[in-house]
Amino acid sequence: MTDVSNTKKSISVDNLSPYLFHLQALPATQHNGGNLRGGNEENWPILAGQNAAIYLIHLEPGGVREPHWHPNAWEINYVISGLAKWVILGTQQENYTFVAGKGDVVFAPQGFFHYFENASEHEKLVVLVVFNTSTSEPHNDIGITNSISLIPNDVLAAIFGVSPDLFNNLPKTIKPVTIVKKQPFNC
Repeated sequence: MTDVSNTKKSISVDNLSPYLFHLQALPATQHNGGNLRGGNEENWPILAGQNAAIYLIHLEPGGVREPHWHPNAWEINYVISGLAKWVILGTQQENYTFVAGKGDVVFAPQGFFHYFENASEHEKLVVLVVFNTSTSEPHNDIGITNSISLIPNDVLAAIFGVSPDLFNNLPKTIKPVTIVKKQPFNC
C-alpha cells in the first residue's frame, strides 16, 4: 500500500521492499506551465547518503524549466515524450542549443547553466531527470530569477552597458520558480 498524503514525510512503500518507489503515485507540485514530482532523501529514505534523486517533469506547451545551475550535482535527462529545446552554457563559455526528442538523453554537467522548454506548440513534454545528489528540488539549484533579483540595478546596468532605469520594473523576488509558462506579448 502506498501512502502519498504528505511528500515531506517518508512514502510508505510496499512493506517488503524499501527499494521500490511509486513515483507516479506522488501528488505533483503544480506550476504555471507544468508540474513535477520526485523521489529524494526526504521522501524515499533509502536514498539518504546515496547521492541520488529522480524527478518526473511535465511541461505544457509554452512551459519552461527555469534557467539554473547546480553547484553540487550533474543531471541526466531522459525525454519520455515530446520535444525539448535545450540550452547549456559551460564554464568556458561553451554554448549549446539543440532539440531532444523521445528516447534522447541529455547530460547537464555540474555547474553548467542550463534550461529546457517544451519545443511543441501542441504536445506535452515529459522528462525524467536523475541527479547525483539526494537533495530535494529546487534546493539543489540556483535559479536565474533569484540570482538576478539580488543584483542592484546599477550593477546590472554596468554589466549590460545600459541605463539603470531599464531595470526599474524588474521584480525583486527571492523564491523558488522551478517551472514557468511563456506568455504571449503584444507589442
